[in-house]
Amino acid sequence: METEPQHLLIIDPQRIFADPGSDWASPFWDGTWERIRELAAAVGPERTLVSRWLPTADRETSWGEYFRAWPFADVPATDPLYDLVDGAAGLTAHPTVDEPTFGKWGPQLRARLGEDATTAPLLIAGVSTDCCVIATVLAAADAGAHLTVVTDACAASDTANGEAALHTMGLFGPQVTLASTVEVLAAE
Repeated sequence: METEPQHLLIIDPQRIFADPGSDWASPFWDGTWERIRELAAAVGPERTLVSRWLPTADRETSWGEYFRAWPFADVPATDPLYDLVDGAAGLTAHPTVDEPTFGKWGPQLRARLGEDATTAPLLIAGVSTDCCVIATVLAAADAGAHLTVVTDACAASDTANGEAALHTMGLFGPQVTLASTVEVLAAE
């Protein structure tokens, strides 16, 4: 049986998560970004999607409390904090999947994936392993998608949180598998 081509979803490669001066910066971003670019080059821009988290959620819900806890992030979606990191836009041939939610698995992403949404393997990379990555992966697995979380191409908030998130996602096999960049590229 022929293996279906994979898509790559790069979750939230934005300045707010990469800039060392940001309260949400991952200390693992630089190394992760190198591996993300390797994966994108292997998959190609037509099969690579990039998402952005934007602060457009209703402040009347629990998001209001969230932004009160993180006031530095309570700026318009047009603020440079929410821009993609340099080079991210060039990894895809598609517009970004912009969502005001941690998880990116929703109508917009499924529409971009089309028929492949639950049939073709989806590689997951990005930031933060213990927030937007896990929220996306668990929702996609629940919907019946086949996912490979590229463990060293995901940047966590810290080591312990990253390990806990990877452990949790690993419990959702066979929908979710965990693999390193080297393992994924060797299988291409």
